[in-house]
Amino acid sequence: MLMRTDPFRELDRITQQVVGTTGTWSRPSAMPMDAWRDGDTFYVQFDLPGISPDAIDLDVEQNVLTVKAERRPTERGDNAEIQLSERPLGVFSRQLFLGDALDTDRITAAYEAGVLTLTIPVAETAKPRKIQISGGNDRKELRA
Repeated sequence: MLMRTDPFRELDRITQQVVGTTGTWSRPSAMPMDAWRDGDTFYVQFDLPGISPDAIDLDVEQNVLTVKAERRPTERGDNAEIQLSERPLGVFSRQLFLGDALDTDRITAAYEAGVLTLTIPVAETAKPRKIQISGGNDRKELRA
């Protein structure tokens, strides 16, 4: 059986365990997402369990949507001894390049049960429309 190995993967895993973070503001980790279109609306969902809403930052600049979130350590008592720590801490980030057909001025965001849902409508100028043609005695409609 042939196995592909990445010599740096194990080093990264060990470093993350020792340092206790998966990302920093200068080198954030990715976050899982789903995206789909339903009619004239696009939806994007990001899994961000254990992150408070005030630790999530959304920005749109020149059709690039940037999502950053930070999972901070849980406050523990002075005498607490960590027995196991597998939940990743640190900064998570994702950038989406949005086409001109989307209305970036009307993006809405909701955060519930650890899932950030973005709703992005299709721009009115990108929707199909009928154009009236005049000439002669009868008028015809064409779809643009």
